[in-house]
Amino acid sequence: MSTILEVQNLKKYFASQKAVDDISFTLEQGSIFGLLGPNGAGKTTLIRMITGIFYPDAGNILLNGKKFDPVNDVIEIGYMPEERGLYKKMKVGEQAMYLAQLKGLSKQDAFTKVKEWFEKFEMGSWWNKKVEDLSKGMGQKLQFVTTVLHEPKLVILDEPFSGLDPVNSNLIKDEIYALAQKGTSIIFSTHRMEQVEEICDHIILVNKGRKILDGTVKEIKQQFKENIFNVALNEDHAQYEHPSFHIVHRDGNEMVVKIHEGYTSNDVLKHFMNQGKQIAAFNEILPSLNEIFIHLVEGTPTARQFETITA
Repeated sequence: MSTILEVQNLKKYFASQKAVDDISFTLEQGSIFGLLGPNGAGKTTLIRMITGIFYPDAGNILLNGKKFDPVNDVIEIGYMPEERGLYKKMKVGEQAMYLAQLKGLSKQDAFTKVKEWFEKFEMGSWWNKKVEDLSKGMGQKLQFVTTVLHEPKLVILDEPFSGLDPVNSNLIKDEIYALAQKGTSIIFSTHRMEQVEEICDHIILVNKGRKILDGTVKEIKQQFKENIFNVALNEDHAQYEHPSFHIVHRDGNEMVVKIHEGYTSNDVLKHFMNQGKQIAAFNEILPSLNEIFIHLVEGTPTARQFETITA
């Protein structure tokens, strides 16, 4: 898999504020990459440098292995900002045609692509509507279409599901997967951690202008695990005490246990199996990305917190 985007020690200062402070990362072709962080973390500034809106004060941006040229290379990028970036007085079809040609498509190619996407998203009847008459969800669908119809190699989506109902959210989500399958690289920025966990294969977390986390979703969840497991027996009346673990929560024959250092999940399983108990369920409870996010940004514990109880 080839690298489509490489950000090297990027910095951007506004007066004394370090909006982006020495951030580096790489984005592989076909990857869905989550860019996360609290408000004011530097995400928007970072995106604006990648799209050529801002020039960095230091560092380099490489697109397809070459130094990024904001004037000539921006055609390879599709950017969907969080705030609606459409001309309100223009008609929907006219708007889509204009933006497609702005991205380098001929009038005929633009018309073909716009019609294709409008049919796919059931937007054909919107052609002569004014943009200002669209609902927020309709505007989001239009913005998504105008972002991707020129087939950019890099797509940047900032809160793409804002204002969408579940049906249209799934429609956009399916198209994101389809684009990635075709080799398009996607940067996905959102505050909705459950969406990141579902969609992204790689994430970085920025806070106060600095990168504080970088890795695949699986790697990161493993990194912050706390050896907490869910155990369910087919019957009650077991011996629950054992040196390998302590119970942090129990409801009848179902419990959450924390395994002590020096022991493994096999030790817990053996403890119950040696009593002749049938185990109905046994699975590790990994922290969610939301819990990891809050832990790193606010310094709170990561795993689901339970009051320790005695069996």
